Amino acid sequence: MGIVDWFRNRLGRFDPDRAADEAVVWGVEKAVALTNPKLRLLPDCEKRLTPAVAKTVDFLREQAHAFPAARPLSAADWSSDPVWRAFFVASTDVPAVLGRSDNLRTLFDKFPELDHAHLILGMAVSEQKVFGMALQGNIVQRDVAQVSVSFSDHQARLCAGDEMRLRRVVGVQIFEYLMAHALAEIGAERVERQELQASRSLIRARLRLLEQHGPGLGSLFGSAPAARGEQARLEAELLDNERQLEALGASESALDAELDCLTTVLSEPQRYLRIEPKHMRLNAMNVVVPEASSEAAADIDFAVAELSGSPPMRRAFVVARVARTELPAAQGIDFAAATRYL
Repeated sequence: MGIVDWFRNRLGRFDPDRAADEAVVWGVEKAVALTNPKLRLLPDCEKRLTPAVAKTVDFLREQAHAFPAARPLSAADWSSDPVWRAFFVASTDVPAVLGRSDNLRTLFDKFPELDHAHLILGMAVSEQKVFGMALQGNIVQRDVAQVSVSFSDHQARLCAGDEMRLRRVVGVQIFEYLMAHALAEIGAERVERQELQASRSLIRARLRLLEQHGPGLGSLFGSAPAARGEQARLEAELLDNERQLEALGASESALDAELDCLTTVLSEPQRYLRIEPKHMRLNAMNVVVPEASSEAAADIDFAVAELSGSPPMRRAFVVARVARTELPAAQGIDFAAATRYL
């Protein structure tokens, strides 16, 4: 199966709840296919890769089952559920976010029998220190140091027909994220090797030219002798180039180095991605309220994903259950308005 086929069939192939051995075999196959199929030429490829993939599979299971419980999401739920009031400024924001999700619309269009869908609602979360009023006992105090929490940039890209399938979607996304890290590191080493090899060829060619125009036949035919300092400099560059190539390993060991890089990434997935549950008590103004305070507040539970990419990313998210009827109608093109600009 090629990479294109893998992306076409990925959601149906990954199941975090399948038997451990089956999941590891699946992971080894996909890791090799997505990085370099030539890795199979190494006699110990599967033996070296299997323990690393097993760690990633365990990690995927932990992350998938650690997600917050799904909550029904609708404009009407905003008024009765303090969790959604913490995430959205107004009830009208809910259909606006759902309407921007092309994936959710595609899912409902593809499966007309589907009445509900589950989705990951991702958000940017910001915590800011402010000074405000707080109720301590029966006394209102001013200029109290507080933490204000805001949520923005709501996105609903990952969705599925049920919660179990949504976990599979997330598992595939995490696996692909790890593979992207491995590919980036492997690609950087490939580029470095290619640049060093090209540089070595260029230095050798310049050395040959200097030798042809230096003492010997070049001088016999009247060519000016090359500066010995220039030749010595090029020879030093060539030696340094060869030392760097030697540090990378001989060309025949390039596959071995790629496999090492792949196993390193898959052995430590927690270095690249971390998902943690988050609990806050927020008042109606989204200000954090201490547990011991008597001020009215709601318990808000969500999860935070931290990705160590370039640039690093930190996103809050929850799992939502959405009815088909909550998806606003698709906006058509207003041709009359468009023609005014022609």
